[in-house]
Amino acid sequence: MNFDPSTSHILENERVLLRPLGEDDFEKLLQFSLNEPNLWTYSLIPANGKENLKTYMEFALQQRKNGTSYPFIIWDKQFGEYAGSTRFYDIQSKHNTLQLGYTWYSKKFQGTGLNKHCKLLLLTFAFEDIGVERVEFRADAKNDRSIAAMKSIGCTVEGILRSNCTSPGGRRDSIVLSILKEEWFSNVKRELLKKVSANA
Repeated sequence: MNFDPSTSHILENERVLLRPLGEDDFEKLLQFSLNEPNLWTYSLIPANGKENLKTYMEFALQQRKNGTSYPFIIWDKQFGEYAGSTRFYDIQSKHNTLQLGYTWYSKKFQGTGLNKHCKLLLLTFAFEDIGVERVEFRADAKNDRSIAAMKSIGCTVEGILRSNCTSPGGRRDSIVLSILKEEWFSNVKRELLKKVSANA
């Protein structure tokens, strides 16, 4: 795996720019935290409310310092606005794997095709620049919208981890999905490019 979390990585195409999340981005995300608290209904670390957002960002930035996470803030070029956040996490150099998640978008950007543009950039970077063998995705098994979005970009469902972690609503079952390197190059990238082009 060729990845240094301490280095600044900027990913962009004609629709979106992803740049490293920083401490000074608190005010940029606060509007979502205060006005759209339901964005974190299924989140293990909710960012609704000023104090929760502070905790959310502190955790993300500390994990980056530890080398196990790399959070991004999302800028939508079409709207000319910040739209949300996403990150690589559980980065495991020994096993050449990472997880992609903690993804959320303001409701204004949901269903606009932004997610597919983001995932195309992130997956291209993961498989072609970093050289990982596997990208894993997890979600609350009740989060139908998130699960549908992951399936739509080419993820394969692996199964359910029963009562595997705590969440604000109690213990939860987590669905596990993934994309493997060979799948990315054989068909997932091609199909995702088609969807992005059709939505352009």
